[in-house]
Amino acid sequence: MSSLNILISGSGIAGSVFAFCLLRAYPDANITIVERDPSLRLTGASVDIRSSAVDIIKWMGVEPTIRKQTTNEKGLQFVNANGKPVATFEASGRSDMQSMTSEYEIFRGALASIFIDPIIDRVTTLFDESIDHFEQHEDGVFITFTKSKEVKKYDLLIAADGVRSKIRAAMLNTSPAEHILSKGVHVAYFTIKKDLLQGGQLAKWYNAPKRRGIFLRPDPDPAGRTRGNLMVITTDRELETRQKLDDAILQGNESYMKLMEEQFHDAGWLAPEVLHGMRQSDDFYCSLFGRVRAPKLQVGRVVLLGDAGYATPGIGTSLAIIGGYVLAGELLRHDGDVKMALKGYEDIMLPHVNSITMGEGPMQYLNPQTWWGISIRNAILGTVTGLKLDKVAMMAGSALGFTEKKVAMPDYPWPAER
Repeated sequence: MSSLNILISGSGIAGSVFAFCLLRAYPDANITIVERDPSLRLTGASVDIRSSAVDIIKWMGVEPTIRKQTTNEKGLQFVNANGKPVATFEASGRSDMQSMTSEYEIFRGALASIFIDPIIDRVTTLFDESIDHFEQHEDGVFITFTKSKEVKKYDLLIAADGVRSKIRAAMLNTSPAEHILSKGVHVAYFTIKKDLLQGGQLAKWYNAPKRRGIFLRPDPDPAGRTRGNLMVITTDRELETRQKLDDAILQGNESYMKLMEEQFHDAGWLAPEVLHGMRQSDDFYCSLFGRVRAPKLQVGRVVLLGDAGYATPGIGTSLAIIGGYVLAGELLRHDGDVKMALKGYEDIMLPHVNSITMGEGPMQYLNPQTWWGISIRNAILGTVTGLKLDKVAMMAGSALGFTEKKVAMPDYPWPAER
C-alpha cells in the first residue's frame, strides 16, 4: 500500500485511537489532525470503558496506564436532602460485567492524553483551525481550511468533530442538528476546588423536584477537588424549558451558568457550595446528553467516527475506541483501499449502534418530577441494594454467561508491535 494521506477533524478520543492503531499497521502513514481549539482539550467529565473497548485498550498496551489514572471511584450512592445515603451501588470489581461505576472510570482529559501522547510526534497537528468545506473527487477529497484558506488534497477525511458535526451535515446535506436525538438531558460539567465528598470514594447522586440532579464524583488530585455535574431532565411535554436549555448552551458558558444558578438556587443539599464551585472552576462546559444516529457512516472518501456518527450517552467513549480500532483495522484488512475499508467499517459499526436502544424512561424514573416521586424511587433503590438484589442479579448473569455485549469484528492481521 502506498502511504495514505489522511485528515482527521477533531483531536478527541476517537481520532486519537484511530491514528494510534493505523500507525501500528502503517508506520509511514501521513496523518494530519485539525483542531479548532488552540491546544489539545485535556479536560472533561469522568468517562468509562466497557465491552469490546476493554479488549482494545489491552491490545493497545495502555490498559495498565489507564488503571493507574482512574478516579478510584468505588461506587455510586444516592443521597437525600440531608446527605443521608438511601442506596449504594458498589463497583463490581470486574471488567466483563460492570456496575454503574466502571472498572475504568477515568477523566476524559487523562484518557485523551494516554491515547495521543505516544503518537503526537508522528502526526501533524493544526490547532486553532477548522474545515470550511470539502469537495470529493474520484481520487481524493479537497479540503479548504477556514482561517488559512489553504486547499489541500487528502485520500480520506475522518469526521471526529463531535455531536454537532459540521462535516456530517455537509456529507449528508442536512443541518448539524438533524440526526441528534435528544432525550432531554442537559448537563454542566466542572471541577470544584474543594473536596465536597470529604475524602469519600463514592460518587453521590442527589435529586430535587423538577428533575434536577446534582452529581458529585471523587477526584484523585491530592489537593482536594470534586468533579461536579448539574443535570436538568425535561420531557417532550416541557419543550419550553428544553429550548431554553438548548439556547443557553449555544450562547456559551456564561449564559448556561446563569441558567444553572436560576435552576438550582433552591435545590437543597450542597447546591450553594456546588454553584459557588461552578463559578470558581477553570474547566466548565455544558452539553446536551443526546444520541446521534446517522443513516450512513460514509460517503465516498468521507467517514464519521465516534460521536459524529453514533454518540451514545453512557457508552459513547467505548464506541469511540471501538470505532477507531475498527476503521484502522478495515484499512489494514483491505490494504489501504479506502472505499472498501469504509464500507467494511460501516457494515460493522452501523448495525451495532442501531441495535442499542435507549428510551426516555430510565432517566425519567431516576430523576422524578416531585418529592413524592423521589421518595418512591429512593424506597425502591434502597430495597434493591438492602436486599443485595443488584449483586444477586450480577452473580446470576455471570453464572449464566451473560457479559457486556461486544462488537462482532474480523480478526485483523495486525503486524507485531515494533
